[in-house]
Amino acid sequence: MQHRAVDAPERSRFEIFELSGSPEGSESPGDETLAGFAEYHLSEGEIAFLHTEIDPRFEGRGLAGALARAALDSARERGLAVLPYCPFIRGWIGKHPEYTELVPPGRRARFGLA
Repeated sequence: MQHRAVDAPERSRFEIFELSGSPEGSESPGDETLAGFAEYHLSEGEIAFLHTEIDPRFEGRGLAGALARAALDSARERGLAVLPYCPFIRGWIGKHPEYTELVPPGRRARFGLA
């Protein structure tokens, strides 16, 4: 299955959808189902990730990691400092050190990323 991650600023969260293809020969674009989200609080120059949740029906498909990557890539593109209060986002950054630079150096120890 394919997925699509998007920023939904009106809900202060990134969302990930699982896409199901259209039946062969159909003109329908297919369906998408909300599989999870990562809530955030945006303030001047910073994005604080608060909570990440994946619907149990979609667990084990790598969607949480894809969601974290999309959210953190967006923060990088927008030049935002990342505050990973969410345990999942914090742990994901810990496993992907190329994203540690997004957390301000003076705050990394607070998140166990020093």
